[in-house]
Amino acid sequence: MSNAAHRLLWTVVALLLVAAGGTALAVGTDRLPGGDTPLLGAGPIAWWRAGAPWSPLAVAVAGVLAALLGQRLLVAGLRVPDRLSGTLAQPGDRGGRTRVASGVLTDALERDLLRTPGTRRARVVLTGPVARPDVWVEVRLAAYADVAAARDQVDAAVRRFAATLGCRPAHLDVTARLDDEPGR
Repeated sequence: MSNAAHRLLWTVVALLLVAAGGTALAVGTDRLPGGDTPLLGAGPIAWWRAGAPWSPLAVAVAGVLAALLGQRLLVAGLRVPDRLSGTLAQPGDRGGRTRVASGVLTDALERDLLRTPGTRRARVVLTGPVARPDVWVEVRLAAYADVAAARDQVDAAVRRFAATLGCRPAHLDVTARLDDEPGR
């Protein structure tokens, strides 16, 4: 079921619950005709009175459990699949803000680093504040790779990354590892 269908379903359920609560309130305050007739038969009323000290407590516990279940359902319904929790929020020139998932940014820098000949793998982690993030880069190079060219490419990629984001990294940590095996 899509997100829109889930939202529609929960909106309908919420409206039905509000209508049922409003009707019960109206009957309880004698706002509807027939308010003097009991809503429950003699059996449930006798059962309620028989468990006199524990009946309200049982209903309160059931209400708390239902509220907790509803909270969990709400959190699960609001969670967007395939979305990373970390976001970068940058205030714009005007009143708005730009929010970008941090995974999108790290993936872009990793792809940029992988364009270097001889680079087999790149991994990037961003931490810290938005204006001055810490950038952690790990690059795995083939045995035949030119280390000086790889260093220049990493430097250029991080500069492009910082220029694109409009920030200056507070800390840049680059780890380069050389593969021992030529075929790996």
